[in-house]
This record gives sequence, C-alpha cells and structure tokens, in this order.
Amino acid sequence: MNNIIALILTLAIALGWLRVNNYFAHKGWISSIVSRKIIHIGTGPIFVLCWMLFNDAPAAPYIAAIVPLGITLQFALVGSGVIKDPSAVESMSRTGDRREILRGPLFYGIVFVVLTIVFWRNSPIGIIALMILCGGDGLADIVGKKIGGLRLPWSPKKTLAGTSTMLLGGFIFAMFVLYVFVWQGYLSSPITQYLLPVGLIALVTTLVESLPFTDIDNITVPLVSVIMGLLLI
Repeated sequence: MNNIIALILTLAIALGWLRVNNYFAHKGWISSIVSRKIIHIGTGPIFVLCWMLFNDAPAAPYIAAIVPLGITLQFALVGSGVIKDPSAVESMSRTGDRREILRGPLFYGIVFVVLTIVFWRNSPIGIIALMILCGGDGLADIVGKKIGGLRLPWSPKKTLAGTSTMLLGGFIFAMFVLYVFVWQGYLSSPITQYLLPVGLIALVTTLVESLPFTDIDNITVPLVSVIMGLLLI
C-alpha cells in the first residue's frame, strides 16, 4: 500500500478511537479513569496492527511514527494549556487536572514513537514491549480497582488481582499480536518460539510494574521489556 494512504488510514483510525473515548468520558457515560485506561489498552494494538498497511520502504517506520508523534504533540499542547480540550482532559487525567497529561499519557506517546522507529514490524522486541505496556499495565489498573482484595506488601496501593492481570494480560496481548505478524509473514520464527521469552518478559515487567512508583510505568515497563527482549530473542 502507498505509505501516505496507510498514514491517513492509521491516523483516522487512531484519532477515531481517541475521540470516541473522549466523547464518552465528556458525556459522563464512562469515568475518566476507565476512559484513560481504555485508551491506554486499545490504542497500542490498533496502531501496531496498522503497521501492516505500510510497504517495505525504508521510510515506512518514520512515516508510521508520525501518528503517535502527532497525538503526543496534541497531549503536550492540551496538558500545557495551549489547546483547550475539556473532553481530552477528562478522558486522560485522573483528577481533571490537565497537567497530568504531561506525565503518563505523554510518556506513553513518546515510547510509541521511539519503539516504532527503532524496531518496526520485522522485530518482535518492539511489539512485545508495546503490547505488555498496553495489555498488561492498562488492564492491571482496571482489574485491580474493580476487584480489590489482597494488597501487595511492598506496594499497598496495588493489588494481587491487578498484578496477576498485568502478567496474564501482557502475555496474551503480546502473543496475539506476534501471532498475527507471524501469520502475515513479517516474523520468520514460529509462534511457539516466543512462548518462553514472552512469559519471562511478562513476569519481570510485572514485578517492575508492582513497585510503589507513580506515573513512570509507561517508561519503566517498556524499557525493561526491550532490555530483556534484546537478551532473550
């Protein structure tokens, strides 16, 4: 496919996903916390699967990276108050403070830009890191708050249910998207070869996510995932 057409399609799909969630949060149909996490969970798989729309030109990853770069710049402008967008603030912040967007959501976008350019679709490392960030870290917060239950001794704000979801969700999301890329011929190794490495990466990143730090998971989780991917794959 022509890369400009692929870029337009990817941008339209990604922005459509964001605006629908922004609208739902602004209308009060879903809470800002849930909307924030739905965006966190869904944006990654949607964008990464759209990589397959692009051709094999050397410039393809840079063109694709325009999508998260543009969205990240929007985050920065909204978070700094340059752009007034109440629906975006409600959907991406926990408390309604626009400055929160300058932390977690902004880091999330920067990670997508960097991993898209560095790894692209012929390497499983970037795919694994992004899917664990989306499926694992994103689901963990929703499930942890919904179910509650036993708290982690070293991180009282986090629960065993949320941490278990981080492990399982990250593994499933990563394996599913890897399967699609193997099926389409972008990755040459059989899907079974990724089971153990992805399991180990999901386990270690789950431990990292469980640490009692706030607003840096969007950096620490993919960073650890990439380091382990380079060692294991």
